[in-house]
Amino acid sequence: MSFNHRDEHVDDSMLLIQANLDDMNPEWVSYIMDKLFEVGANDVFVVSIIMKKGRPGIMLNVLVEDERLSDVEEVIFSETTTLGIRYMHASCHRLAREFEQVLTRWGLLTVKVGYHQGELVQYAPEFKECEQIAKEHQVPLKQVYEEVRMQFIQQKQKNVSS
Repeated sequence: MSFNHRDEHVDDSMLLIQANLDDMNPEWVSYIMDKLFEVGANDVFVVSIIMKKGRPGIMLNVLVEDERLSDVEEVIFSETTTLGIRYMHASCHRLAREFEQVLTRWGLLTVKVGYHQGELVQYAPEFKECEQIAKEHQVPLKQVYEEVRMQFIQQKQKNVSS
């Protein structure tokens, strides 16, 4: 896919792949998700479902570009217990996004920022950085998140008033 994340755009050539899993150890899911991201999945998520005869199951959902389909199929068939896959064509509207740095008491941390039609509509601290800070400094993760979000807003307000 050739697009710039800084530009808001719609991807029309995406596939949503689904596989129902009812006889697989759920502990495998995070491993499988990592493998799917490694081969180019854009998004991977699971949903708890109830299958026929009341059996609990998992619906694996993978969003992927057409050209990466065979790699994703290979992972799903080799790493899960599914006997079949469903395919649905999908369009995805992606916000323009940037990464900004904010200064916190723990140093510079990253915030992912989303823009719709040029207006700021989403922002979120980068999880892995916050997790690392929480562990290193023995503080609650939510405290790190709150500080990063607060510093981001203050930084934005300073930029607007300047």
